[in-house]
Amino acid sequence: MAGLIVGLAVAVVVVLVLVLAGRSRGGGLERVARCGRGHLFTSTVIPGASLKAVRLGSARLQRCPVGHHWGLVRWVDESTLTAEQLAAARSVHDVRIP
Repeated sequence: MAGLIVGLAVAVVVVLVLVLAGRSRGGGLERVARCGRGHLFTSTVIPGASLKAVRLGSARLQRCPVGHHWGLVRWVDESTLTAEQLAAARSVHDVRIP
C-alpha cells in the first residue's frame, strides 16, 4: 500500500512539473486548435499526457466539438488568427478535464 501511495505522489509531482514547465514557456493550459475540416476551438493541454486524444506525431486524433466529428487536430499559432477567429475559437471548448 505504501508503494502505491509513493508512486501516486511521484506521478502527481511529475505532472505538476510538466505543467509548470509548459507555463514557463508561455504554453499555458488552454490552446487554440483546428480540426482537419477547419473548425477552430479551445482545448486543454496537459504536457506529457493525452487524456482526450491519440497523439499522431504533430497531430492528434480527437473529437471536434464544433463539427461533432472525429478528425486530426493541430495546434494553431494564435498570432495568425483574426480577432473574430480567435473569439470564435475561445467560445467553443472541447471536453473539460477537472
